[in-house]
Amino acid sequence: MKISIQVTSDGGKSELTATLVDNSSAVAFYELLKKGPVSIKMRDYGSFEKVGPLGTKLPRNDTQITTQAGDIILYQGNQITIYYDTNSWNFTRLGKVDGVTQAELKKILGKGDVTAVFEILK
Repeated sequence: MKISIQVTSDGGKSELTATLVDNSSAVAFYELLKKGPVSIKMRDYGSFEKVGPLGTKLPRNDTQITTQAGDIILYQGNQITIYYDTNSWNFTRLGKVDGVTQAELKKILGKGDVTAVFEILK
């Protein structure tokens, strides 16, 4: 399952692709995206992630994870995060951004708030 993520930040617009994992949470997210793009206003948290409200709840598959740059995580069943650094916690992994380094991702996500539009890759 491939998706695109258009990020608008203080650094401009960037187009990313991501590959979703095989769990019920990622499948539910993909099904949500079949209805149309999902736009999420994301804020910085802890200088390692951008997080924003999904606006709905998805099933959780939480496990103890140490995130890496590019991980797309479902937090508390109703928030989406994109990590640009590491953190350890009980999360549900949704997917991973394809082909970007940690430095590139930090530059794309910028220092302030971003808007991320998730949709099925066309």
